[in-house]
Amino acid sequence: MYKTCPKCGHTRTDDDSSPKEVCPACGLIFKKYLKQQYRAPEAPELDWELEPETDSFWQRLQTSLMYVQEPVERLHFYGYCLLYMLFLIWGWQFIAMDYAYYQIGSRIDDPLPDIFQSFMHNINLVFHEAGHVLFRPFGYFMMMLGGSLFQLIVPLVVMLVFLFKEQQTFAASIGLWWLGQSLMDLAPYINDARNGQIILLGGTTGAESTGYHDWETVLGILGWMSYDHRIADAVDSFGILLMCLAFVWGFLLLRKHFQLLD
Repeated sequence: MYKTCPKCGHTRTDDDSSPKEVCPACGLIFKKYLKQQYRAPEAPELDWELEPETDSFWQRLQTSLMYVQEPVERLHFYGYCLLYMLFLIWGWQFIAMDYAYYQIGSRIDDPLPDIFQSFMHNINLVFHEAGHVLFRPFGYFMMMLGGSLFQLIVPLVVMLVFLFKEQQTFAASIGLWWLGQSLMDLAPYINDARNGQIILLGGTTGAESTGYHDWETVLGILGWMSYDHRIADAVDSFGILLMCLAFVWGFLLLRKHFQLLD
């Protein structure tokens, strides 16, 4: 095996009587020595109590929701306070409205829900009508539903862009306010599906023109016509909830702005 022992340096002679695989001087077993020299390195012990590399989804979401760019200028802070009070008062006016109550419009036979008298209804109406055009390629049902969908998609996209792309959290809270208001704006239309009393853009009502009222068509196809009042109440309630969440979110952001004033 070895003529010269790698451990003690003894050189084997013809007179040595020990086996060739053992050093006659120190007793080193060459086979074990080779295994020791060429064995694979031991793997390091693993620490199973590793710290997580990243925060959880909810922690990252909370950080995004409450992000405020520093330093906070006083002029910006007071401007945000003014906007908050404006949307707070305006929002409570919408919440106090009865979506099932109709006011007399420009004509004696022109009943309009309270919320349809607001400036925000005209803004929502633009996106509502655009939704019919955008969803037309997806069939008749989606074209009729698309107006209401797009009316909600626009404020939702506005909120998400301000939140995750622009990192303007206070503006995002206004986007959430708009989404809640837009839901409340749909409630009278849904509630009118069976009665068909609201004067539509063409100057006619759902009762006068079959297939012209969006929600009469949508609920009729789904077989849910008898649930129109319940659906309207749920949509209005959810809109109020989102608007109240926008109030809370905006208040918490203002408090954080105040704490970070330069």
